[in-house]
Amino acid sequence: MTDGAQTLPQLLKQARARRRISQLDLAIELGVSQRHLSFVEVGRSRPGRELLLRWLRALDAPLLVRNQALHAAGYAPAYDEGAWDGAGLADARRAVARLLRSHEPWPALLLGPAWDVLAANAGVAWLFDAVDVPVDLPGPDGAGDGPVVNLLDLALGPLGAAVTNLPETAAALLGQLSHEAVAHPALRERVERVAEVAAQHDTRTTFPPVLVSRYASRYGEIALLSMFTTFGTPHSVTLESLRVELMFPADEATRALLE
Repeated sequence: MTDGAQTLPQLLKQARARRRISQLDLAIELGVSQRHLSFVEVGRSRPGRELLLRWLRALDAPLLVRNQALHAAGYAPAYDEGAWDGAGLADARRAVARLLRSHEPWPALLLGPAWDVLAANAGVAWLFDAVDVPVDLPGPDGAGDGPVVNLLDLALGPLGAAVTNLPETAAALLGQLSHEAVAHPALRERVERVAEVAAQHDTRTTFPPVLVSRYASRYGEIALLSMFTTFGTPHSVTLESLRVELMFPADEATRALLE
């Protein structure tokens, strides 16, 4: 592997560690000997394609990791990696655009695997303007001529400056981001920056049942809670990596302001 990609043993061991399952328990689930499983994890043996796919499913590995493991083992990938703007995902794009528009006037946006904003509704544009963050956002259908906007970069920069409870927000998101960075190494540098902000959170304070992000705006405080939604049972690496963030007013003052 000369391009910096991980080997099959590395990928399998990381996936098993992420699932927190022992070699013995995994071997029993797969119906193979622990000795064979151990040999694969140290590179002394290579599983057949069917066994490898069952192995990765048992570990609930992300589709991207499954394709990487298949490639590392010398097999063809099993899952489509077509671009979000490709013809094959046109129906999915239309569904997302309709969802974003239907959520207005409340903010909603589509995030890529590295938290790039791929589409956003008018509520997000209004929110960013209210907290004086001038960015050119793509519309609900993904159309836009500006540079790629990364939500984590904004949160650690100009947008974060408007969040009055940023350390609490960062601490709550840190576990999720660390989990995602396993499949998307490009996130690791941003995760480290989020961890630095999260370290400022008072660990003696318990988290509320629902995390509320609080923004200082020209109209007063804006309090929003978020719900993330994903595509069900995707067979596309691209679709699996996307999520829609739907923001809702967390108090009556914010609700009245947005409406």
